[in-house]
Amino acid sequence: MFDNKDTATTPISSLGEFGLIDHLTKHFSIQHKTTIKGIGDDAAVIVAGKNKQLVVTTDMLVEGVHFDLSYMPLKHLGYKAVMVNLSDVFAMNATAKQITVSVAVSNRFPVEAMEELYAGIQAAAEIYKVDVIGGDTTSSTSGLIISITAIGEAASDKITYRSGAKENDLLVVTGDLGAAYLGLQVLERERQVFKVNPNAQPDLENYTYLIERQLKPEARKDIPVLLDELGVQPTSMIDVSDGLSSEIIHICKSSNVGCNLYEDKIPLDPQVISTCEEFNMDSTTIALSGGEDYELLFTVATEDFAKIQANPHLSVIGHMTKASEGMHLITRANTKIELIARGWNALDTEESTA
Repeated sequence: MFDNKDTATTPISSLGEFGLIDHLTKHFSIQHKTTIKGIGDDAAVIVAGKNKQLVVTTDMLVEGVHFDLSYMPLKHLGYKAVMVNLSDVFAMNATAKQITVSVAVSNRFPVEAMEELYAGIQAAAEIYKVDVIGGDTTSSTSGLIISITAIGEAASDKITYRSGAKENDLLVVTGDLGAAYLGLQVLERERQVFKVNPNAQPDLENYTYLIERQLKPEARKDIPVLLDELGVQPTSMIDVSDGLSSEIIHICKSSNVGCNLYEDKIPLDPQVISTCEEFNMDSTTIALSGGEDYELLFTVATEDFAKIQANPHLSVIGHMTKASEGMHLITRANTKIELIARGWNALDTEESTA
């Protein structure tokens, strides 16, 4: 049906995830006044009453693309699937309230396996105080697929988009970066060892933080609360799911600004540094391109610097510039390198975990 030899076709992977979304939705238009923000941010924004707005976001996790059950326990997978979505809510500077859960599952999974998956979902819902309010379950011919929709809310003047960054704003990130990607590399290495020698016992003591960041990430529920307590209203915000460089570029393009990111300011955990040395990897490259950290990246006005400078959860890693100046990494040697989006692309089959 789709095999027309006379018509040139474009591989989906050539566009990438966000390029495909832009391409497919470029002719969509908003029909209702209650839709404040549609496609193009971490979440959609809908009017929910006077001075209050709802945020809605959906993410799908597919076996063999986003996770590998040879080292991802089902309970951890359920927990992580919720975190992926709640992170997008917090990236709008909002509070998460509800989720729906839809699962497509093949007949190789018994009821007990689904109980494990939902135990992780329940644990996440209880810890993050969100209600599971619905969803769908259906069969799959090829493994496990999980789709979760998260709903949150915030006052109208607190909602934060990717598009609000201004020239001279400070670029700030929470926590540390690169650990989740390295955790995946450690797990992949152990999987290959197991293939060769099923009796081999993995020694993961030196990688506990990295593996936890990969298998059981935590969304930054605390950050919208912290910023409110500090009296800081971020000018733009996004979550770090696809790598720091990709997220910076999203903010810059949405806000029509440039950026200088300082290599020596990027926060790295000691386990990231030591494991990069062991694996002969560059820690800056891992932080820029690794992804799945689920930290929050945001900008603030320069006058708010005094409010955040001593906070252990926040690192100022750069500043915004004129769009004409471009987006650059300032290296430790004080050279400028153009930032390129090299984060993980779920639509590139060569990069899948399968």
